[in-house]
Amino acid sequence: MRIIDAEAASRLMEPLTALVVKAGEAILGVNRAAMRIDGKQDGSPVTEADLAADRIIAEGLAQFASDIPTLSEERTELAAPPFEGSFFLIDPLDGTKEFVAGRDEFTVNLALVTSGVPLLGIVAAPALGLLWRGIVGRGAERVSFEGANIGAAEPIHTRKLPAQGEPWIAAVSRSHGDPRSEAFIDNRPNAARRTVGSAVKFGRIAEGSADIYPRFGPTCEWDVGAGAAVVTAAGGRVTDGKGGELRFGERYASGFIIPEFIAWGDPEAARL
Repeated sequence: MRIIDAEAASRLMEPLTALVVKAGEAILGVNRAAMRIDGKQDGSPVTEADLAADRIIAEGLAQFASDIPTLSEERTELAAPPFEGSFFLIDPLDGTKEFVAGRDEFTVNLALVTSGVPLLGIVAAPALGLLWRGIVGRGAERVSFEGANIGAAEPIHTRKLPAQGEPWIAAVSRSHGDPRSEAFIDNRPNAARRTVGSAVKFGRIAEGSADIYPRFGPTCEWDVGAGAAVVTAAGGRVTDGKGGELRFGERYASGFIIPEFIAWGDPEAARL
């Protein structure tokens, strides 16, 4: 069992970023009009782009981090729980529905989880040429990239929740709305909804262009882990629906499902 701390995670950040960008290139190289689309047991789609990105990430991790276990959406049958110590949590293509529909808001998500808590996260949106990344306790960044060319990193931080009576932004899903999330937003006066696809919502929270992202419906851990690390590294917080801590890698009996979560740009808002 290997434990990766923040210092060791910082040494992994650049090779992991390059790997995620390479996976994004593979996704963009797939012809969406002619690609094969299959259905999983849960009814969600999987495409050749999902599998290509997963293969690239698996091969890359085998080269420079082979001693760290991996939990990937596309290889759950290879998972070996319980996950003690550190492990990679991966969604090779988050927002497959967005991708299939021809939209640009889909992401490659990679998290490094230590002792059940996301420590490092990278959320890359290849079609937007943007990625958000961070290490908890060491800050977060937004990075532009084009192809394999990765630009300079720009430090980012979440913002304070606007004062009472001023508008604030709730990031909402285009494909996965649910009544409880809508009611949660409705109960907060002056909230304006901004529809955003995939884990890009976490990036918008981390950079301070949105304030809150509630999801009161079941979500897989690989959809959340990387974004949770980025938001936390940027000064925010991601909790369960009651404000408690989220833990990862422990729900193998239920298929690694998170029943509900809220991403808060301002941690103090979680106490209101």
